[in-house]
Amino acid sequence: MFIGEYQHNIDDKGRLTIPAKFREELGDGAVLTRGLENCLFLFSKSEWEEIAGKLRALPMTRSDARAFSRFFFSGAAECEFDKQGRIMVPAPLRRYAAIERDVMVVGVSSRVEIWNQSRWEEYIAKAESSYSEIAEQIEGLGI
Repeated sequence: MFIGEYQHNIDDKGRLTIPAKFREELGDGAVLTRGLENCLFLFSKSEWEEIAGKLRALPMTRSDARAFSRFFFSGAAECEFDKQGRIMVPAPLRRYAAIERDVMVVGVSSRVEIWNQSRWEEYIAKAESSYSEIAEQIEGLGI
């Protein structure tokens, strides 16, 4: 399980260090793709396969399923860790998430999210102000 948040910098070549705790969970490599709220999602290969299977099972006749699958798969890139524990974040994904230098690497249960640090801080500030309201909305999910 991925938990916690870590501040890192991405270098001029697009390399980002992934925290050691996360690398252990990710194993030999991972898959990086566009996430929601303009962040990036980083999945272990096994988690990626599970999600990919669910998306493949969606009916191709539904336009929303096609649109989400295009969004999710077209931006995906396989990642390998270098000796310093870094991954290469492709330029199109850096542009999508507005990642230039300061980055937050966030553990969110079954995935890692990679955020532009300013966007993360804005998101958290907004979410904190409505945390109780969000909790009420998801109460019906058994949480």
